[in-house]
Amino acid sequence: MINLTIDGIALSVPEGTTVMKAAMQIGIEIPHLCFLEGINEISACKVCVVEMQGKSKLITACNSPVEEGMVIYTNSPKVRQVRRTNVELILSQHDCHCATCVRSGNCNLQKISNDLGILEIPYKEDVPETPWDHNFPLIRDSRKCIKCMRCVQICDKVQAMHVWDVQNTGSRTTVDVADNKTIDCSDCTLCGQCITHCPTGALRERDDIPKAFAALADPEKITVVQVAPAVRAAWGEELGLKPEEATEGHMVAALKRIGFDYVFDTNFAADLTIMEEGSELLERLEHSNKYAWPMFTSCCPGWVSFVSKKYPKYLRNLSTAKSPQQMFGAMTKTYFAEKKGIDPNNICCISIMPCVSKKREASLSYMKDAGAGQDVDIVLTTREFVRMIRAEHINPRFLKEEQFDSPLGGSTGAAVIFGVTGGVMEAALRTAYAVVEGHNPDADAFKTVRGEKGRREADFEIGGTVLHTCTVHGLANAEALMEDIIAGNVQYDFVEVMACPGGCVGGGGQPIHDGCELAAERGSKLYALDQNREIRFSHENPDVQQAYTEFLGKPLGHKSHKLLHSDHVNELYFETHNYF
Repeated sequence: MINLTIDGIALSVPEGTTVMKAAMQIGIEIPHLCFLEGINEISACKVCVVEMQGKSKLITACNSPVEEGMVIYTNSPKVRQVRRTNVELILSQHDCHCATCVRSGNCNLQKISNDLGILEIPYKEDVPETPWDHNFPLIRDSRKCIKCMRCVQICDKVQAMHVWDVQNTGSRTTVDVADNKTIDCSDCTLCGQCITHCPTGALRERDDIPKAFAALADPEKITVVQVAPAVRAAWGEELGLKPEEATEGHMVAALKRIGFDYVFDTNFAADLTIMEEGSELLERLEHSNKYAWPMFTSCCPGWVSFVSKKYPKYLRNLSTAKSPQQMFGAMTKTYFAEKKGIDPNNICCISIMPCVSKKREASLSYMKDAGAGQDVDIVLTTREFVRMIRAEHINPRFLKEEQFDSPLGGSTGAAVIFGVTGGVMEAALRTAYAVVEGHNPDADAFKTVRGEKGRREADFEIGGTVLHTCTVHGLANAEALMEDIIAGNVQYDFVEVMACPGGCVGGGGQPIHDGCELAAERGSKLYALDQNREIRFSHENPDVQQAYTEFLGKPLGHKSHKLLHSDHVNELYFETHNYF
């Protein structure tokens, strides 16, 4: 243990602890912009400077280890002056139009500037602008970049995609797409982790809210909205709602108050996905010599994009089942339109997703099997949904809870856990077991696939056959998995991959809390919803059973294959052929 004094308070901390972490233990928060524990500890911003007694130069608290007997002042006159100067210099190269910034009110730079009382910038302002394709789902505004390097480090260390890099030197230093590529020609999978870890508004998703409001205002359009499972675990965070206030019922009520004609649950399509993907797994196992192994899940578009760009030979291993979002879109413009007697061309299908990559997925040229334009017309992130609530001046606390509409609103506990890593695997195993064994297992029989570890293996016996499974989240872990498969180090039958750490609950479209990782907490909410669902098996969803009886016929049948499946090998290769 190391003994030291911080702002007059004596304390002891383990050797190797940084000054910043030591200060946190006694309730002293040292301001910082670039620091991300274990990921970005390079002291690039110099905002966390503190004074060490006996040393003329200030030290950076984020990466300076404590020393025996050291005396630290975190807010001395010298510290305040240098910190203020450093922030003023950052602001001199920053677009300070905060009122029109998507991160206004949720920006660490804005908060630190306000706390320091900076009312004007004494230095010449030089705010460079780099051209950007604003049709791309991810937007980078170079005018707001503070060169903190967080996006570079997250993309390199956590996602292993190496999309961002430092450009130029000296005062001209900036961050841009690596290798002088444009973003659409890079390896970007649109996971959005760079967005959620950016301390300012330099990175954001494309704003599709105006399109949604235009559809709502069009008297000719029937607006149908679907909500992904992970959204319900996070939507109340930015609105300051308590857990008991941020319920599914209040979420549905808010969407109806906004003006959507029909409010449905993507969980319906998640159950549908299990029926198709689970049946496909059993079909492959029965005729194993006809297929490539292992079979990969295909629910996560970031993961599918990753495979198409880095391991295109393994596209054939992907389940042909579309993601729940796209299944829902196809069913909306066929089954639902038919039941309601609506011209599918008059339907505007809108998704609310925890994901940026879903925006790209919905626009793929082959995602229009219903024959009425793109199956999903508009994709909004959880953050965009929250902005719509605010724009409409809605206080969900005072709304009466409402239920999802029918027939695409019923769902099970198995569908709810799609939003957390391991959820798709667990839901599929519940139904696969029931189909093979002729009876349901205990609903929690496969919970060993749960957990925060980046890669988890588990074996299960179904019908006398041992099924080797693997669950992975985070693309760096996915890359390590792929390299092990290629090298022959591992053999699996069924693999679930989620691009974002923690799964969709940690998605790139979720609310941003600087320096906090809330995927585990959000995931626990989904598991609680699963536990409390009356039905916990996808194959027992009455709405899904009705859809097969009235419209689809059977899993893997002709109509199911046309609407709910895609040929990733040919269609996705063609869509992204310029990448490989």
